[in-house]
Amino acid sequence: MRKTTQRENNPFPYSDSNKRYYTYDYYLRKTYGGKCAKVTLDAGFTCPNIDGRCGVGGCIYCSSRGSGDFAPEASLSILEQYKLQISRITEKWDTPRFIPYLQAHTNTYGEPARLRAVYREVLSLPGAVAVHIATRADCLGEDVLELLAEVADVLPLTVELGLQTAKDDTAALIGRGHSFDDFLDGYTRLRARVPEARIAVHIINGLPGETKEDMLETVRTLASLAPDEVKIHLLHVLKGTVLADWYEAGKYLLMTREDYVDTVVAQLRLLPPETVIGRLTGDGKAEDLLAPLWSLKKLTVINEIDKKMAQQGFMQGDLCILNKNT
Repeated sequence: MRKTTQRENNPFPYSDSNKRYYTYDYYLRKTYGGKCAKVTLDAGFTCPNIDGRCGVGGCIYCSSRGSGDFAPEASLSILEQYKLQISRITEKWDTPRFIPYLQAHTNTYGEPARLRAVYREVLSLPGAVAVHIATRADCLGEDVLELLAEVADVLPLTVELGLQTAKDDTAALIGRGHSFDDFLDGYTRLRARVPEARIAVHIINGLPGETKEDMLETVRTLASLAPDEVKIHLLHVLKGTVLADWYEAGKYLLMTREDYVDTVVAQLRLLPPETVIGRLTGDGKAEDLLAPLWSLKKLTVINEIDKKMAQQGFMQGDLCILNKNT
């Protein structure tokens, strides 16, 4: 008798593979009819915790590119960046579908006229099937929400919000510059004002001083909001950051790979099964990464998460309170 595969035995409804969670790849294929490539762009914006509005220097873990390390330089136009990125992408993948992603820094933080000009340029990019805009929940004023509604009228829009943690003391320690109440206010107004937009929320595991229970509590809090997408990151220690100084001085202890895998599996079980998982771990440029070096083996980490979920019979959402109440 033929032995069945993990894929054939997978009871998770939002999967056509062995993945027991709702992957971003699965969402894109089901939504757009095939593989899509995300194109990271840098529009040259800054952040309120860099320019002095609520702080200077940015978050302790951010490089000078503000999470846009894999985007071309902002000195290039949006179109030039886009063409350059597509030329690299199409060397690996054959797809006509692209998602421009304004990733670097805070992409709703600027004068409305400039924001509108950038958004219009992004919307006109050839082959674009959707748009992602990364920002902060405290940078969603009414003028910005109006602009985002205009974007969503043209192409499917995802607004990515950096939460990182629901703990205000950790947020203050890392220099985020706004409270969880500020996040909740921005999230709620975005959902009400631009209901057609998807909301993706970023969290980081391994922040200084946080326990596994702290990380799980952030996910429980987030699950109650039922976001459309969640991106789970590992905290990277990058050269030239405040966190790098802490690490080299012995003031920051790294998560082990085993602890990270256990934590992510537990987090997936707490999230609603309908929430897309945008990523399970982050990327750091190899030449800039100080630690943890095990994070360079990204596929190994993901495979260990997949293996543990299959072996234990776990699925995304099997411990989600929202799921239990429906």
